[in-house]
Amino acid sequence: MIAWIALASAVALETVATLTLRVVSREFRLLPMIVVVLGYAAAFALMTVSLRSLNVGVVYAIWSGVGTAAVAVIAAVAFKETLTPAAIVGIVLIITGVVLLSLNGAGHA
Repeated sequence: MIAWIALASAVALETVATLTLRVVSREFRLLPMIVVVLGYAAAFALMTVSLRSLNVGVVYAIWSGVGTAAVAVIAAVAFKETLTPAAIVGIVLIITGVVLLSLNGAGHA
């Protein structure tokens, strides 16, 4: 259970860091840059916690897939970025793939 909580936290922190990086790209400010650096560092640290009991393929698929989908959806709302029908289908496919991978071998053998 700790591994899943650590992984969910890693995804959340990575998502926040990535979205904050979008803010920093428009105008450099120190506090948002600190959020980016600390967010990514904490996300990687928590991901290593999840790797103690979950397979690396599952951890990485969830971390990158869910993070990608979350960033795309939140950016569409927060930054008015476009989500095309193809992008929506892609997000659904990512989530489907992550769920299938997770159901078929999350834990170490």
